[in-house]
Amino acid sequence: MSASGVTAAAIAARLSAAGLPTRVEEHNRFTTVEAEVPETLAAESWREVLDVVAEADRFGLLATSLNGRTLWAVVRKTVPTTSDVGGPGYQR
Repeated sequence: MSASGVTAAAIAARLSAAGLPTRVEEHNRFTTVEAEVPETLAAESWREVLDVVAEADRFGLLATSLNGRTLWAVVRKTVPTTSDVGGPGYQR
């Protein structure tokens, strides 16, 4: 598992411990964590949840009247160094 995957898994575990159902997805350049947020989440729980997602590179809340509230967090994967960008056989 990549370093971003480990960080995302830790975020997901802490959100789950706070009672939020989560899902984690690996992408090429980042790993995402999404959690469904109930309407009745207490203020103390919000503080804890915000502390957790603050460990991500980006986070936000998507709220709609149709789908409820989804908290999301993105953890970027390590960017390759300049010498690795082209890969084997890359000519400059």
